[in-house]
Amino acid sequence: MEWINRLNNAIQYIEEHILEEVDYEQLGKVACCSAYHFQRMFSYMAETSLTEYIRRRRMSLAVADLQSGEEKIIDIALKYGYSSPTAFNRAFQNVHGIAPSAVRESGVTLKSYSPISFKITIKGVEEMEYRIEKKESFRIVGIGQQISSDMEKNFKIVPPMWEKAAMDGTIPKLCGLMDSQPMGILGVSVFQEEGNGRYLIAAASTKPIDETLEEYIVPAATWAVFYGEGTSRSIQELESRILSEWFPSSGYEYGNAPDIEVYLNADPEDAKYEVWIPVVKK
Repeated sequence: MEWINRLNNAIQYIEEHILEEVDYEQLGKVACCSAYHFQRMFSYMAETSLTEYIRRRRMSLAVADLQSGEEKIIDIALKYGYSSPTAFNRAFQNVHGIAPSAVRESGVTLKSYSPISFKITIKGVEEMEYRIEKKESFRIVGIGQQISSDMEKNFKIVPPMWEKAAMDGTIPKLCGLMDSQPMGILGVSVFQEEGNGRYLIAAASTKPIDETLEEYIVPAATWAVFYGEGTSRSIQELESRILSEWFPSSGYEYGNAPDIEVYLNADPEDAKYEVWIPVVKK
C-alpha cells in the first residue's frame, strides 16, 4: 500500500504544479526514487509517457479556459507553458484534433483526461523467475551516449545506438572482450541525482581497451534478477510486470545503482535475457 500511496502522492504533486514546469527530480523524491526510475514505472503502469500525460492534462484543463471565452488564446498558451500560440496550437491539436479557436464553436468533440489514480489490482497468475543476488563492484566496457531523465527523449536515442552497434562491428568486439559476470551484452542505464545520465552498450571485462571504448565501474549492490525469453518486445513486457506486479509486494524498493539488461544470446527473435534491478530492503 505504501508503494501505491507514493505514486498517488506524485500524481498530486503534478496536479499542484500543472501550470509550472514540473520538476522531475522533485517528483522522484516525492515517489522516493530517482526521476528516471519514476518515469520508467509511470510509463509501464500508465501505458503512456510522463511527458505525454502532463501534456494531456494541460490540454484538458485548457479546454475550460477556452470555453469560458474570458481569456485570449495567447494568454491561455502562456498559462500552460507555451511561449507562442503556434506551439500551443500544435500541442492542442495533437490531443483534441482541432484548433483551440474551434473550441468556442458549438457541437465540437473534445477529449477529457482526468488525473490518474493508482490502485492495487489482483495480478500474478503468470509466474516470474527471479533471484536476489549480492554482487561486488565490477567493470564494464563499451560505447556510451548521454541521455536525460526524460524517457520520451531517450526512446529516440537508445534504439539507434543498438542498430549502429550491430552494423559497425561493436557488438562482436564487445563479445571478444567479455570475461566476467554477467556474461552477455549489456544495456546499462546510469543516472545521477541531478538528472544527468548515460546509456552504455557494454560487456563486463577486465581486459584493456582502445580509445574507441569507455569504461564504467558498476557499484556493489543487491540485485533482483529476472529471467526471460522471447523477442525484444517481451523484455519490455517483463520490465512492465516487474514494476507493476513484483515491486508493490516485494518488500524492496529501488537501489542506487544502474538498471541493466543482459542479453544472453544474439537471436532477436528467440532472445534469452535477464533484467537486473538494483534493490534495497524497505
